[in-house]
Amino acid sequence: MSVISYQDFPRLNKSLVDRQEQNSLKRYIDRRSEREHIASKLSTQSPLEVDTSYRVAIRKTLINPRDGLSMKRIIGESDLFPISYLEAGLKAGKSVCRIEIRDSIGRVLGHGTGFLVAPSLLLTNQHVLDSASVARSSLAQFNCEVDLNLMPRQIKSFRFVPERLFITDVKLDFTLVALETDSADGTKLSEFGFLPLYIESGKALLGEYVSSIQHPSGAPKVVAIRENRITDIFDDFINYTTDTMPGSSGSPVFNDEWVTIALHHTGVPDPDDSTKYIANEGIRISSIMECITLLRPTLHEEQQVLLDSLFASSGLPYIERSQMIIGNLAIDWYERSTGYNTAFLGNHYAVPLPELRSDLKQDIALLKNGTTVLDYTHFSIVMSKSRRLAYYTAVNINGQQLINIQRPKKWYFDPRIDRKYQCGPELYDNNDIDRGHLVRRLDPIWGKLAKKANEDTFHFTNCSPQHKNFNQLTWLDLENYILKNAETFDLKVTVFTGPVFRTDDMLYRGVKIPAEFWKIVVMVKEDGNLSATAYLQTQKNLIRDLEFAFGSYKTYQVAVSNIEILTGLDFGDLRNHDPLRSITEVADDTESAIVNVINTPSDIRI
Repeated sequence: MSVISYQDFPRLNKSLVDRQEQNSLKRYIDRRSEREHIASKLSTQSPLEVDTSYRVAIRKTLINPRDGLSMKRIIGESDLFPISYLEAGLKAGKSVCRIEIRDSIGRVLGHGTGFLVAPSLLLTNQHVLDSASVARSSLAQFNCEVDLNLMPRQIKSFRFVPERLFITDVKLDFTLVALETDSADGTKLSEFGFLPLYIESGKALLGEYVSSIQHPSGAPKVVAIRENRITDIFDDFINYTTDTMPGSSGSPVFNDEWVTIALHHTGVPDPDDSTKYIANEGIRISSIMECITLLRPTLHEEQQVLLDSLFASSGLPYIERSQMIIGNLAIDWYERSTGYNTAFLGNHYAVPLPELRSDLKQDIALLKNGTTVLDYTHFSIVMSKSRRLAYYTAVNINGQQLINIQRPKKWYFDPRIDRKYQCGPELYDNNDIDRGHLVRRLDPIWGKLAKKANEDTFHFTNCSPQHKNFNQLTWLDLENYILKNAETFDLKVTVFTGPVFRTDDMLYRGVKIPAEFWKIVVMVKEDGNLSATAYLQTQKNLIRDLEFAFGSYKTYQVAVSNIEILTGLDFGDLRNHDPLRSITEVADDTESAIVNVINTPSDIRI
């Protein structure tokens, strides 16, 4: 477990250490009833049944399909691993190092643990490296371990370069800092690899066992294999049971696939015995990655480029950018597709599809039967003839019935409208443009028709061209945040999404590429009132050439009326259920229409 000792960190004052431990104890006590409820459920159910359906779906994407025993290990029916599990652990351990904390004249003040998360970026605790000056004087020591004969290996020391990048956060107790790429003896930092960090929530489930690799009290590297069981996951933290061996601050916590799920940072002290600890507490990697994502726009361009090396490997490992395969669906596939349900949130909360401005209606791509709406499973789309992209999408999400289904391998043209109104492989092949889902694949995959909905999301009508980094990294997962944190009516949410069409959008391969995207989230709050919140993210002024140079971005919560002005859509009564409806000054301009800048999820007004 992660215990901060004054002997290890003599430069830290006692009040700081006590405050961290007392904060962890307060959180632990505050969560007592929730933790007891979780424990009761785990006594009769597996982690797959206890955790949320969305987190379970994400957890399954981390499993190598060749590992036939993985699901049995998760549900506790087997402790058997392929022998390669040990090799994978050794590989993960190479990226973990001892941090030797020094002062400006070279005196050793203490030790901690850290690990590489990108080719030249290291993650550790804020209380280990709390300032750029401390980092500048300290060392990252790799190979601090013993060999098969229990003899010490040759340590390889690398200096920190905080001038290149130094990000630290007190609340989340993490520091991300750059390292030199070559040691004094010429060793390449690349020899030690790195541990990719995934932003998605669900990398380990309640009740799963986790492992850690650490340098306890500055000693040679050790591993605690599946010695802790997750007892609680909440907000930015994770709790897991503890053994009697002190651990090391800043060490990575792994699931069974050696994917990093948390940053070890403290033990929860026993209120009745100050010499003992009753649990471990770690910082969730998803929270750390979200914090870094939000900080990115505030950094210099060189630092943003360096952070891109962290984001570049943040995609889930078994969701790959595979070669595009075009499939065909017969027309009868669509016959029973009822599409978006206007009464999904309840009979008293009808939410109709938006109406287009009168001068835009003539630009709607009509279906071959003369209608205007493409209905799929749990969602609907209206297309633009001139832009060959969706004006908007509308999806119903049932958070209690989400189902995990393997990602489809094919993309489809919709035979119900002329193919000339659909952008296909000719736009997306051999470049850095993603087929960005407007209706996210996971959202409509619920209930008895989940399999059909899964295929439906892979229509070219449901994608919009986005730079790969924009699609995967920068669009805040607003539906996830609201589903997790808002007391919604039966966990049901309706989401409208689409691009902003501007006359000055860049023309590429005959298609004008949208530089901005919007989203409106509608739900019933705990008090029974409807809530409609609108969001705008812009990559405007970032598209410099055909390679889509990736620069800064901004995300805003705006009034629903702002989205109406920008898009020409009329959402009717929704604007009256907008928490920002009191804002009366709006303009047909991105910057002047901004109402609420989102820096952290707490900035979202519901």
